[in-house]
Formats: sequence, C-alpha cells, structure tokens
Amino acid sequence: MQMLELQEWCYHTYENTLLYNERTKHLPDARLWAPKEFQVGDRVLLYNPRLKLFPAKHRSRCSKPFTITKVFLYGTIEISNPQTEPFKVNGNRFKLYLEGKVERVELMVELVDP
Repeated sequence: MQMLELQEWCYHTYENTLLYNERTKHLPDARLWAPKEFQVGDRVLLYNPRLKLFPAKHRSRCSKPFTITKVFLYGTIEISNPQTEPFKVNGNRFKLYLEGKVERVELMVELVDP
C-alpha cells in the first residue's frame, strides 16, 4: 500500500513540475528585446564580452563611440572611427550612444499608513 502511495505521490509531483514549467516558460522570453533598428550615421557603443583588460567588476565593457557607415542584411553593421579602419560587427553587440547632458530625475515617495 505504501509503495502505491509513493508512486502516486511521484506521479503528482511529475505532473506539478510539468504544469510549473509550462506556466514559467514565457518568463525568459519576456526579457528578450525587440530587434534594434540602426541607421547610417548613428553613434553606437561596441560591447565586447571577452574584454579582460579591466579586472574591476564594475568597469564598462563598452568601447568608445563608433559611427555606423553601412547596414547589411541579417544584422551585420559596418562601423568606423576616426582612428580606425571600417570593420563589420554583428548588430547584437551595439548599444545606442546618447550624447548630451543626462538630467537627474528625483522621485518623491509618499508613505501612507494603511
């Protein structure tokens, strides 16, 4: 009798695991970004995940701003800088470079007793 109860318990656990996985399957997909649309003339930062020059944990892995010179099919982008020759890179490794002054926004939070 105990063996049957144990098998039934394992079966219910397996079913619950399947239901949990089905419910949480969409969570990683929700974090995916929409495809980035870059245009010729945009300034971008190049993200280099393999860059090991900076041992500090919080240093940026983005290199100096580059200018997009040509956009190819399937996300390939040609970039250039005044100090470098133009070269091609996958578009997933770019972040848009926002020039100008960044304004500081202060939020006021009002605590209310329930």
